[in-house]
Amino acid sequence: MTFSIREATNTDMSRVLELIHELAVFEKEPDAVEITVEDLQKGAFETPKQFVCFVADCEGTIEGIALVYNRFSTWKGSVLHLEDLIVSQNMRGTGLGTALLDTVVKYGHSLGVKRICWEVIDWNEPAITFYEKKGANVKRDWDIVHLNEDAIKNYISNI
Repeated sequence: MTFSIREATNTDMSRVLELIHELAVFEKEPDAVEITVEDLQKGAFETPKQFVCFVADCEGTIEGIALVYNRFSTWKGSVLHLEDLIVSQNMRGTGLGTALLDTVVKYGHSLGVKRICWEVIDWNEPAITFYEKKGANVKRDWDIVHLNEDAIKNYISNI
């Protein structure tokens, strides 16, 4: 099997969304995905560009993605955030994840970022092991904080 890593195109976004849904099922949140193909296309290709998406193209089929965007750290400066690195279940263990992560790290380096960061769910030991083998520091003493859309509205109504 041969594959290449490249930047996603507009027509790749339907497959990108399928892989996002696959990840949501894997993470036991099958109904959590709200975005559409149009949202992805707008975020990736309209100004201002909100993210960059790399895809693993396996003989014409997208079998993995890495979606990244820029952030700014008050401690470090320019940071690249890896929102998701997804490899289809049937292609795990083939080197696609490594190739995608390699691409993200090279991309971040080319931008001159001071850090590349991402989250991993605490029960996904294969992913944690993979990231640690690549030299990542999995910070198990930090909690992720979110305000979802309803919580934002509630917050605003109480100001």
